[in-house]
Amino acid sequence: MGDRFAILDCNQKNDDQVAIDSSNVKDKDKPDDSNYAAYYFPWIQVSDPVKRILNPNGKGEDLYTSVPPSGHIAGVYARVDAQRGVHKAPANEVISGALELDYKVTKNQQDGLNPDGINCIRELNGNIRIWGARTIGGDENGEFKYINVRRLFLSLRDSIEKGTQWTVFEPNDAELWAKIRRNVNAYLTNVWRSGALFGATPQEAFYVKCDAENNPPEVRDLGQVIIEIGVAPVKPAEFVIFRLSQWSGS
Repeated sequence: MGDRFAILDCNQKNDDQVAIDSSNVKDKDKPDDSNYAAYYFPWIQVSDPVKRILNPNGKGEDLYTSVPPSGHIAGVYARVDAQRGVHKAPANEVISGALELDYKVTKNQQDGLNPDGINCIRELNGNIRIWGARTIGGDENGEFKYINVRRLFLSLRDSIEKGTQWTVFEPNDAELWAKIRRNVNAYLTNVWRSGALFGATPQEAFYVKCDAENNPPEVRDLGQVIIEIGVAPVKPAEFVIFRLSQWSGS
């Protein structure tokens, strides 16, 4: 549909099917590349109320059940959107209700999966966390390899489209173009202030062009008004690198 973002589940893997660094996940299980979707591995384990009723004396994993992660991932998306904004990558976030994983991914395994856009769920520091923020295809998706960048553009496009509906059937002249520029500039300034765009000033973060140059007579004769918008989205600090050196201290 062009304005949706999909969260896709992996196939469930059992203990005897954990060769995830082979072609099983990358080639057989992974969906086709798309910068409008994200893919997560592995399944998570949650508390099963039915097992608690049937086995009141049970403990630990005896009372767990495996579920695909997409429902919980969608909840994380919603939580991050509400607390930080759609521009924040939904990663390094605790999955509420997740108690265990069907399979524990190692760092070396993730290093082979992450570039292809397979987002791993891992147990880190005692919590089950999302440890990936890439669209399906990863590096192959270029500027849209990160989930938050794609979702930010979807949000901007939808908001600007709805916020400029008042322009329909207005006289297509310089006065209209100036009003459009003011309207969109005001909206994007608020987006920049929220931390969604990169730049020390609004001029560094975005631009809006709507004038006679991109609305020549032939465009106006078609009943169209063209608005050109450029934005500089913030991208996640996926790799944090520390450089340590000795210092004499003189």
